[in-house]
Amino acid sequence: MEPTPEQSPHHAYPDHWEADVVLRDGGTARIRPITTDDAERLVSFYEQVSDESKYYRFFAPYPRLSDRDVHRFTHHDYVDRVGLAVTIGGEFIGTVRYDRINEQGRPASAPADEAEVAFLVQDAHQGRGVASALLEHIAAVARERGIRRFAAEVLPANTKMIKVFRDAGYTQQRSFEDGSVHLTLDLEPTEKSLAVQRGREQRAEARSVQRLLAPGSVAVIGTGRTPGGVGRTVLRNLLAAGFTGRTYAVNRAFDEGLTTLDGVPAHRSLGEIDERVDLAVIAVPAHRVPEAVADCGEHGVQGLVVLSAGYAERGSAGRELQRELVRQARSYGMRIIGPNAFGIINTAESVRLNASLAPESPARGRIGLFTQSGAIGIALLSGLHRRGAGLSSFISAGNRADVSGNDFLQYSFEDPDTDVALLYLESLGNPRKFTRLARRTAAVKPVVVVKGARHSGTNPPGHAVPVSRIPDATVSALMRQAGVIRVDTVTEMVDAGLLLADQPLPAGPRVAILGNSESLGLLTYDACLAEGLRPRPPIDLTTAASPQDFRDALAEALADGTCDAVIVTAIPWVGENGNAETGDGEVLAAALRGAAAGGPAKPVAVVHVEIGGLAEALAAASSTAAPRTRPTTLAGRPATTPGTTGPGAPATTGTPPASPTTDTTATTSTAPTTDTARPTAATLTPDTPSATTPTTPGRIPAYPAAERAVRAMAEAVKYAQWRRQAAAPGKVPEFLDDTIDEPGTAALIDTLLGPAPDPRGRPLAHDEVRELLGRYGIPVRPTLPAPDAEAAVAAAARLGYPVALKTTAPHLRHRADLGGVRLDLPDEEALRRAYGELTDLLGKPAELLPVVQAMAPRGVDTVVRASIDAAAGAILSFGLAGAPSELLGDTAHRLVPATDRDAAELIRSIKAAPVLFGWRGSAPVDTAALEELLLRLSRLVDDHPEVVSVALEPVVVAPQGITVLGASVRLAPPPPRGDLGPRRLPNY
Repeated sequence: MEPTPEQSPHHAYPDHWEADVVLRDGGTARIRPITTDDAERLVSFYEQVSDESKYYRFFAPYPRLSDRDVHRFTHHDYVDRVGLAVTIGGEFIGTVRYDRINEQGRPASAPADEAEVAFLVQDAHQGRGVASALLEHIAAVARERGIRRFAAEVLPANTKMIKVFRDAGYTQQRSFEDGSVHLTLDLEPTEKSLAVQRGREQRAEARSVQRLLAPGSVAVIGTGRTPGGVGRTVLRNLLAAGFTGRTYAVNRAFDEGLTTLDGVPAHRSLGEIDERVDLAVIAVPAHRVPEAVADCGEHGVQGLVVLSAGYAERGSAGRELQRELVRQARSYGMRIIGPNAFGIINTAESVRLNASLAPESPARGRIGLFTQSGAIGIALLSGLHRRGAGLSSFISAGNRADVSGNDFLQYSFEDPDTDVALLYLESLGNPRKFTRLARRTAAVKPVVVVKGARHSGTNPPGHAVPVSRIPDATVSALMRQAGVIRVDTVTEMVDAGLLLADQPLPAGPRVAILGNSESLGLLTYDACLAEGLRPRPPIDLTTAASPQDFRDALAEALADGTCDAVIVTAIPWVGENGNAETGDGEVLAAALRGAAAGGPAKPVAVVHVEIGGLAEALAAASSTAAPRTRPTTLAGRPATTPGTTGPGAPATTGTPPASPTTDTTATTSTAPTTDTARPTAATLTPDTPSATTPTTPGRIPAYPAAERAVRAMAEAVKYAQWRRQAAAPGKVPEFLDDTIDEPGTAALIDTLLGPAPDPRGRPLAHDEVRELLGRYGIPVRPTLPAPDAEAAVAAAARLGYPVALKTTAPHLRHRADLGGVRLDLPDEEALRRAYGELTDLLGKPAELLPVVQAMAPRGVDTVVRASIDAAAGAILSFGLAGAPSELLGDTAHRLVPATDRDAAELIRSIKAAPVLFGWRGSAPVDTAALEELLLRLSRLVDDHPEVVSVALEPVVVAPQGITVLGASVRLAPPPPRGDLGPRRLPNY
């Protein structure tokens, strides 16, 4: 929308206030500023509002708007007077307005920081969360314009509006005056208001995906008149899957006399269908898609699956077509899967939807699958089918111009039919939101991710999203911090998914290995060690072992309190006639399932070699496995809480091992009995009272190689440990608040940046760095310039001997190996000699920029950094200085803000961590002081987003205390934080 001449040029139309939002019922709407062009829309909107709603708005009968009203409500300066509208199909369904007022309640301008606010929502759209969304956006606008409080007068009978204000989470005051309720809202975001906003976002986005996956009716637009073709294939797959809703074939080229196609009603357009269609699958050429989308929007379709190609994957012109497609669909309140999508599947018995190009609908199961690639989707569906695994839902999003992996996580979090979420991602449109959603979802069910295009530095064709510049290793570390199981290949994703869906989580890293092949057992043992597990010596049952021998050995291993998981290895066994038996896999499978059902709940995996029918027989149990009972629906919250029993919860109780390498004894060990069964991932519920609750035997995952089974088990061990820790998350120690000057730091940053800061930012000088960091309790040891030998001697006299002489030229900084650093200079003579050697060897003082610094206590040199990535957010990094971090990449990362637990894990997660804890008899260093430094730096960049880069190098960690010898800081105007603003759908 463009500003009109009547609007002040100083307050141009704020197009950044425009936003697409998902409403409570899953539909979309657009929020935008009201302009002078909206007079007719406003009048039409008001005519559709009930007399009661008008009375609530104006406190008196108000049947129509006068010309003066229309002028006032459509003319704004976008500073002191602002109006926003919610639109669907270009028409208003709700409005909000604020007017800045003074202490007497009269119109005012800045610096007055209070405004009167009023809402009006069309009755047909009340209850959809329109007013709540408007409040979020008008509050953000008000804060931007310097308004800190809203005042509202509400009639006591207007309980819906009072509830909108009450539930928003803002600090508020309420009084009753002159027959109305007077409300005052402090617009500063609070933990509660942010939680409310994210809760609404979660429920709305989950509902929007649920509407796509569980439609009551589907129309396939572009169904061919002859067999073959994309549209006809989707129609055939819908019918073959037994879709429980109504199906329609639509093609404008159908003959007028054609009434049915493949047994379903055939129509030339949606307008000919005598009911509203919930989901449309569009399979027409790209140039005809806009016409089809308009037809869908005008006839109330709720969502689209666009299979058509020819969009962003074709270049800049296609990308603009894709953006226009999304704009068009959202203008009608519809969400899109695609374009260039493969389709969607929902195996729920009440739906049985296969609106995809997959020729065979997968079996019903407990795994949810999201993929951004059709080819990878085909491979995953095929692989899961071969392994006997079922799915709860499947989305292949193609270019994922709208519905994304974040939306799928929102849906999976609440879906009672999904116990494990698998995602193949090639790009992350909103990494901050992804890690937030993944952390919450992983606290109740596993999330397994394969990230494609890891090293290209660009997005795949068709993915028009911001490019993150952080290395893939950092992305992986941040995913791990959020509880995501990051694997490298789709095969590993299937391997891990099967184990997590079918087995309880291990209570620790101790693994029992048993089987009838000594060699295969040793391979499994070695693989366990390589993955950081603690295997017990393999139990060799010999090649003469029978299925009953396997059953007895597995039952004994499960009852052993010193193991947390069991891996069974099997090769064809020798029968009574001396011949190898290869075709009796069902017998062995029955024996293993029987043992697993009768023992304590511990994960079991099978490695098999050439045993016919074994994998299929082990998987067969899942076809009739009952779904996990969980008291939740998409309208509510799962009853499971982090760290409790439930989907994927640890199988035993008691204190877990401290780490995957800790060898402890399980605190719960129950001997198997004949009348107790083992709960599996298919039957564990939040109410599971113990590890021996009766249940039906579940499937046991089988693997053709020891390495694959062990890797899947290792991922389960690490995830289980994360789940236990997530039950008691860390915190930022309060004692830091007494030594941190947040207001003073903010004022200093404003001064350093100046009134017109350079968007590229500026590095700080040494003294500026020391002052800034000092305000957060991070002292930096001073350095004094030494442009000549005399200056060096004078500096040493001020600092006190012994001293260090260093070059600060960029090409020599921190390069002791090149002779640019001289340490432990005890007196003037040694300093002068070192200065002469330095300049003789490396160049003139003007080139070297030498400095003098007092010596620090001996310790371990480390490097601590914090930086802000435009896509991922603020990141805290740690490693040992020099070769370990620079050459070997041994650096750990955590998202900011970091908790005390994050800081402790950060320094312990690098491979060289033993150096800090007394490696080879050396004195352990003061890791507590190092953790405090990490927390202080995390607070600094979290409190002040203008601090876009900090490097502390080196940080010498001594047995007592730490010393920061070098530091650099860069300030810049803060990048936008979309994750902290009001809810909005991304526009790529």
